[in-house]
Amino acid sequence: MGTLIKLFKNNIRQYGMIIALILIMILFGLLSGGLLFEPINITNLILQNSYILVLAIGMVLVIITGHIDLSVGSVAALVGACAAIMMVDMNLHPVIAVILSLLLGALIGAWQGFWIAYVRIPAFIVTLAGMLLFRGMTMIVLEGQSISPLPEGFQKISAGFIPDFGNMETNLVALLAGIVVTILYVMSEVKNRRNQQKYQFETISSSLFIAKMVVIAAVINVFSFALASYAGIPNILILLAVLIVGYSFIMNRTVMGRHIYAIGGNEKAAGLSGVKTKKVTFWVFVNMGVLAAISGLIFTARLNAAIPRAGTNFELDAIAAAFIGGASASGGIGTVYGAIIGGLVMGVLNNGMSLIGLGIDWQQGIKGLVLLLAVAFDIYNKNKRAA
Repeated sequence: MGTLIKLFKNNIRQYGMIIALILIMILFGLLSGGLLFEPINITNLILQNSYILVLAIGMVLVIITGHIDLSVGSVAALVGACAAIMMVDMNLHPVIAVILSLLLGALIGAWQGFWIAYVRIPAFIVTLAGMLLFRGMTMIVLEGQSISPLPEGFQKISAGFIPDFGNMETNLVALLAGIVVTILYVMSEVKNRRNQQKYQFETISSSLFIAKMVVIAAVINVFSFALASYAGIPNILILLAVLIVGYSFIMNRTVMGRHIYAIGGNEKAAGLSGVKTKKVTFWVFVNMGVLAAISGLIFTARLNAAIPRAGTNFELDAIAAAFIGGASASGGIGTVYGAIIGGLVMGVLNNGMSLIGLGIDWQQGIKGLVLLLAVAFDIYNKNKRAA
């Protein structure tokens, strides 16, 4: 028990939010009479929050460097509008439209990154200007009207599912995917534990290690069974998995990731240590522009239309997800997995409150309170360690 308490204290940011997510799910599961855990609702949770989770991945990198991006919702709206114009009005193939949309997102990110990294204008001001500029441009290119319907192939980005090879009611691909992910997870954990023991790092006890793997393996397979019971694996879930694993690898195992953390911890010290702070900051915002473009494409595909008011409050949800997931407002602290947990907390709150019939006024107030408490929790832990 002592080891468990010590482990929790050392990882309180990460484990605290996971426990909070579990408790929130249990609460709304009970209040909704089990509707929250219905297979169709679990699939809807993924589809409804996918574009916010994509934004949260990019936003946590921005926040780690000590900056903020208020323009991502407007960028997502503009890219979605341009993609719709290319496919509907210009009759471009969806693949070409997607590639050009991602390039547009990168250009927007480069535009903002230039002013922030090289001209040294605060990110808050640059991205606030971007939020207004790109929202206005969205209304201009759409001329105040919606564009729909969109090509069926493009809609499958957000509404499609991985094809199944069986004719059973339960999706076999989803079940097999759960088993494969479980095996890969166990192999990875065993390998990491052996490496830690090889170099004489402190590790948790064997019983606690096995218990951890059993619990996580059970969660993975219950989740895959829920997907299999409805329509299988959504296409967007594959994209999310690739982004989460890829960006976690970059942040934890590459020089670029170390440099991002170093800039957020102390930019001047990082510069004196040889980190090209301006270049790294610039590319972080280019990356944010690309992920905002992906988010805009996902939202447009799900809606099957480009609308002038798309992306409204996306930036607030992404920022909230990053902070709830353990990112520090002062920079230098945060993880991709934490941002995903934070995004899921917000998503489950939205979904759960809708299921039990709470009005939008209550929903906004509760989400604001959760964000405030999460940041207060972060500051309390930081002050406690400093004492």
